[in-house]
Amino acid sequence: MSSKRILAILGSPHLTGATATMLDYTLKDAVKNGWKVDRINLYERQIALCNGCRTCIRTGRCVQNDDISEIAMLLKHCDVVILAAPTYWANVPAAVKNMFDRLLGVALKETDTFPKARLSKKQTYILLTACNTPFPFSTLFRQSSGAIHSMNEFFKTAGMKSSGKFTWTNTKKRTELPEHLKRKLKKCLIRTLQE
Repeated sequence: MSSKRILAILGSPHLTGATATMLDYTLKDAVKNGWKVDRINLYERQIALCNGCRTCIRTGRCVQNDDISEIAMLLKHCDVVILAAPTYWANVPAAVKNMFDRLLGVALKETDTFPKARLSKKQTYILLTACNTPFPFSTLFRQSSGAIHSMNEFFKTAGMKSSGKFTWTNTKKRTELPEHLKRKLKKCLIRTLQE
């Protein structure tokens, strides 16, 4: 049995929606392979808005005492992060953006030149999004690709390595995860678990 840890973050208010379905499917094999999964549903957590004080840049910790402390601790000590967030206006929902804002000092340390990453290159991340817009318009009009870009920017700048980015498009007309997407998610997770 593996002692490795996955931090699974659901950034959607819908616990049974398309984004949650993608996350649940992706986690099945991880649990079967003995990985410890810590799951955070952002919409069930108390996370105040960032007040922009930037103290965390210096200390690596937020001055506000709420659920971001637990998320920060889990993020620092996980091997893999899987973030599942729906596409809202070509970006992530406010709860996800606020999480990124509040984790600024966990992710980065300021220097005289370019910020220095605080997380490890040994950590990997998988990004999942669901979008009502059908393909290829979801990409051409930067809907789902905008959300993926926003998520990717945080983890990449924090020093982590991408293991995969996945989009389920046209979700308004679909209720079940497409087979081709299931295959891609499973392949990505197996590869990630073996690293």
